[in-house]
Amino acid sequence: MARTTGNRRPRSFYWLTALFALFMLFLYGPTLTIGILSFQGPNGGLTFPMNGVSLYWFHNLFTEQQVGDFGGSFTRSLLLGVGVMLCTTVFSLLAGFAYRRRFAGSNTLFYLTLASLIIPSILISLGIGLMFDRLGWAPHWYSSAFGAHLTWTLPFGLLIMFAVFNRFNPSFEAAARDLGASHWQTVRLIVLPLIAPSLLGVALFGLTLSYDEFARTLMVSGSFNTLPLELFGMTTNVTTPVLYALGTLTTVFSFAVITLIVVLMSVSRQRQQHH
Repeated sequence: MARTTGNRRPRSFYWLTALFALFMLFLYGPTLTIGILSFQGPNGGLTFPMNGVSLYWFHNLFTEQQVGDFGGSFTRSLLLGVGVMLCTTVFSLLAGFAYRRRFAGSNTLFYLTLASLIIPSILISLGIGLMFDRLGWAPHWYSSAFGAHLTWTLPFGLLIMFAVFNRFNPSFEAAARDLGASHWQTVRLIVLPLIAPSLLGVALFGLTLSYDEFARTLMVSGSFNTLPLELFGMTTNVTTPVLYALGTLTTVFSFAVITLIVVLMSVSRQRQQHH
């Protein structure tokens, strides 16, 4: 075993640091490259070297485009993500309460829910699309795609809530009932504030997983694309950095949502500590 003198670090530390730096470059390098190229001038292309520096392509996003519906696809993805987030949070919370006690068929229902994580996403999309076709229903981003996204987000929400309630101390509820609180008061004033950070985490999963989902939306979006589908379609038609500008804005939006949720979780934890 190598010896170190004083505060001198072993050589392996620098090798591992370099390896970690390469990993981070591999992970975030493509996103950083797209962000840099999106700030090119009006004559910019899709590769380096850059041709000028400006906000031209970001401004171009909000003008009428020959190809692509940026505003519409973004709005659809955002509305779909918010709807999926709300349903995932509510259903996960209710399931967490339900699974605190055993009931008939609980194990079967649990494994059926998790099965959607094992089945390839494209098959989920194809299956829901075929079901709508056989029933004579027209697929839409707010109906069939909504259900397809829930098959992806809901299992994650359930697993989080099961872990939360598995570590939840029931003595808090018992103390509230001893003090005369009703079941609803116990849930509203004791349980929900304690699990609020975890609920925010479930909401974050629901929104981000739905907002970025491509494969489970491919066969069920109907006539109007969500943002991931619009981006995919544009890659074969758009040959300007406007595509990079759209990718940069959506990435910033995703990080902004994550930051907001993290701040809310931090505030929730601080309120718990003060009380």
